[in-house]
Amino acid sequence: MEKIMLDATDRALLRLLQRDASLSLAALAEAVHLTTSPCWKRLKRLEECGVITARVALLDAERVGLGLTAFVQLKTCDHSRDWFERFVAIIESFEEVTEFYRMAGDYDYLLKVQVADMNAYDHVYKRLVNSLEGLSDVSARFAMERIKSTTALPI
Repeated sequence: MEKIMLDATDRALLRLLQRDASLSLAALAEAVHLTTSPCWKRLKRLEECGVITARVALLDAERVGLGLTAFVQLKTCDHSRDWFERFVAIIESFEEVTEFYRMAGDYDYLLKVQVADMNAYDHVYKRLVNSLEGLSDVSARFAMERIKSTTALPI
């Protein structure tokens, strides 16, 4: 994947958008000392080259009834391409899985699962282990308190 060259104005725009993607074009342009047309062109370029991938609303998980965060570590004894493709398709079908990583180290995969409570997690766990052969270990850790959570990258 090609690294995109960003100047100071690009970085300032991205920092602003990471904090509040609802800022108007006029507010963004003023904040980075541009007129709206060059500001819009920069934003379009950042979208077209894949730096800006989406503009979304972030929700408070507890306020919408999804207060339990589980980090699930998985080991597999099957590392074939076919197994991996089936596994990815299955995990992508779980709306409760909000993040999914292939890892280096003792475990092969890490899932972040957001659910209402332990019963809801147990339901996800049972669906997971019954959906796919080849998992040799499924281990979960449960967050007691969210101390820091951000989607903003340090640019």
